[in-house]
Amino acid sequence: MATQKRFIAGAICPRCAEMDRIRAWEQNGVRYRDCVSCDFFEQLPIEDEVAPELETRVNREREEQKTSELQAVKILDPGSR
Repeated sequence: MATQKRFIAGAICPRCAEMDRIRAWEQNGVRYRDCVSCDFFEQLPIEDEVAPELETRVNREREEQKTSELQAVKILDPGSR
């Protein structure tokens, strides 16, 4: 049975800079990529480890949020003197 190769939507070839020409597939624990427009070819081992999640503004805890305290605010009316 042949391995199914899939195109990567929006990928740009690092060698010829053509868009939507990169195919990817996995075989025997190795991930492969190639370009159908030029002779670009790359193989990478598939890591079993899960990569740590990158820190973003959404998933990080801000230092300010950890130490913030409630404070009362007094609203002043500039027209009443």
